[in-house]
Amino acid sequence: MNLTNDDILQIAMRQSAVDANCHADDFLRDENVVVESSANPGARKYLALPFDCNLVSYGNNIVASINEKYRAIVTDYISRFPVEHCFETPNLHVLNDELQKHGLRICFMAEYFLPDIRALRPLNCPYKTELMFPKDFSARYTPQWSNALCEKRRELDVLGVGAYDGGTLIGLAACSADCESMWQIGVDVMPAYRRRGVASALTSRLALEILKRGKAPFYCAAWSNLRSVRNAIRSGFRPAWVEMTAKSSATVAKMNGKL
Repeated sequence: MNLTNDDILQIAMRQSAVDANCHADDFLRDENVVVESSANPGARKYLALPFDCNLVSYGNNIVASINEKYRAIVTDYISRFPVEHCFETPNLHVLNDELQKHGLRICFMAEYFLPDIRALRPLNCPYKTELMFPKDFSARYTPQWSNALCEKRRELDVLGVGAYDGGTLIGLAACSADCESMWQIGVDVMPAYRRRGVASALTSRLALEILKRGKAPFYCAAWSNLRSVRNAIRSGFRPAWVEMTAKSSATVAKMNGKL
C-alpha cells in the first residue's frame, strides 16, 4: 500500500475526528466548530476521554471538543481571536482564567507532524542499525528510553529501530500503535552520541518501516522542544496539526509535583 501525502493527511483528520467526536470535514471548514466530547474505543489509546476542553487545528479553523458545561466559555474564546493566537500567550490566558474558575487549567500544548513523502528517505547512520520488536524492548523500559518506549502501555510498542556502537544500544526510535491506522514515533539517543545524525537516521527509517506496514507514522513535540522539532524536520516530517488540552487543576498540580 503506497500512501500519498493526501492519504496520510486524510488518515490523520479521520483519526482526529474520532478523538474529538466530530466529522473529518470539520477541520477544513472556514468557521470554528464546537462539539461535545465523547469516549470512543477507536480513539488514540493515551487520550483520557471525554475531554473537558480540547482545541485542535489543522490550520483552517479550530475544532473544540468540550464538556457541554464549558460551551459558552470556549465558543466565546475561539470567536475572539485568530486561530493561531488561540494557541499562544497572551490570548490563552483569557481561556485559562475562565476555566480556572471551574477547577480547570491549560495543561498540554503540542504540535503534531506527518511525513512528507517527497522528503522522507533513508538517512545514513554512523552506527549499525537493526529493526527491533516487542521481545527486544522488555529490558528497555527505563528512563533512558522513556521517549521511545512507554512503560504504562507496553502492549502498544510494536516496532523499533536501534543503533548500536559495538554491542551497546546507543539510540532507539520506537513506535506505539496508538490507534488502528496511525503509529506514533518517539526517539532517544544517549547523550554522548547526540548531534551525529543518529536520531534522524532512526526516525526516518522507522517511518519508512511503518509505511511499509500500511500505517501512517506521526510524531509529536512541544513547539519549544527545538531539538525534537529539528529532528522531525530533518527526518522528513512536516507540521500538520496542533492541540491544546485543559485538565483539572489537581492534575496540573500533580504533574508539577505539588501533590
